[in-house]
Amino acid sequence: MSFTDADNVGEFLVSARSFAEYEAMFSLSASDLAGRVLDCPAGAASFTAHAARLGALATAVDPVYAIAPRELRRLVVSEQDRGSAHTIAGSDRYVWDFYGDSVGHRAMRWASALTFVDDIAAHPDRYVVGSLPALPFDDGQFDLVLSSHFLFTYADRLDGRFHHRALVELLRVCSGEVRVFPLLDQGGHALGQMTEEVLGWLRRGGATAEVRPVAYEFQRGGNQMLVLSGSLTSTPQTG
Repeated sequence: MSFTDADNVGEFLVSARSFAEYEAMFSLSASDLAGRVLDCPAGAASFTAHAARLGALATAVDPVYAIAPRELRRLVVSEQDRGSAHTIAGSDRYVWDFYGDSVGHRAMRWASALTFVDDIAAHPDRYVVGSLPALPFDDGQFDLVLSSHFLFTYADRLDGRFHHRALVELLRVCSGEVRVFPLLDQGGHALGQMTEEVLGWLRRGGATAEVRPVAYEFQRGGNQMLVLSGSLTSTPQTG
């Protein structure tokens, strides 16, 4: 589909969400940023840059970081245009209060993209090439793991088994909480049965899985995050 189709953005989007968006999406507090934090997959978000400035040991992981710096900068710029066009095409599906309007939304994403490209150039050690469901990190390496707009968002092409493997992997590298936002697909639809199946597999494996409300809503109805914790005692078959 064309990226102007409000139900489908097309290829996986390299978005540049801001630190302010992360704070709201994941209900972040100062104590959350006092330790080792992973953003996965991070895309071109400025979260890692800002969190590091606040003292967090912040790491971003994404397969897109394998691209040469000059080409990555061009990609990030073009992807913000693509993302804005997709959002405007389905503008009635969004609550604009956080940004003011589509102009404010675009401005925030552009500022975030520029922060990202500057930070990855200055601090490449913060940005690691990797992708779910197999990450290049040790068990329990992070105190907090954040995952924004990948899992559940692309449920049209990533099935329940993939989601289960990915969430098991995020739990593996985390000694504290894994937070995932949102619990809607890219068209703004709740996933119902698939979400319940995945959470059931995780709970039977020994994880704690809780859905919590957050004080942020951009996609209509998208005001919940999934919070996972605990050590898996088993990884049950997923059908």
